[in-house]
Amino acid sequence: MSRIDALFQDYGSHHRTRGNLVCHAFGITLILYGIISMLLLIQIGPFWTAAEAVIAASVLYYLTLSVPLGVTMLVELAVLDVAARAVGNWKVGLVAFVVGWIFQGIGHGRFEKNSPAFLQNIVHLMVGPLFLWNELLRVRPVH
Repeated sequence: MSRIDALFQDYGSHHRTRGNLVCHAFGITLILYGIISMLLLIQIGPFWTAAEAVIAASVLYYLTLSVPLGVTMLVELAVLDVAARAVGNWKVGLVAFVVGWIFQGIGHGRFEKNSPAFLQNIVHLMVGPLFLWNELLRVRPVH
């Protein structure tokens, strides 16, 4: 079993209900937007911020797990980066971040009735977005 298959299997065991997956689709997207919005405050060079540095590092990690899903994440993160730049307000990003975690809590408390997977394996904070795209696109079978 490949590394991504093992991660998806473990992550998937904490995310079996449709309601939780829907909450995560909204929650994870809001969290990513919020992180990017706040990282835009940290200028690295004339054209780059900490947001682009974190996006680049994340996409490199994702590509080591799955090229198709890594490319998908690059597109999503680029769109969120453009959106965060267009809004241009870190306070909106902070609110999105908090609301995203509320969605996560509702998903686990109301629908899944378990604790978030990242409490057992911190890597699952990175796996969540890939898992959701895989659920939508069915790039890799999840056992």
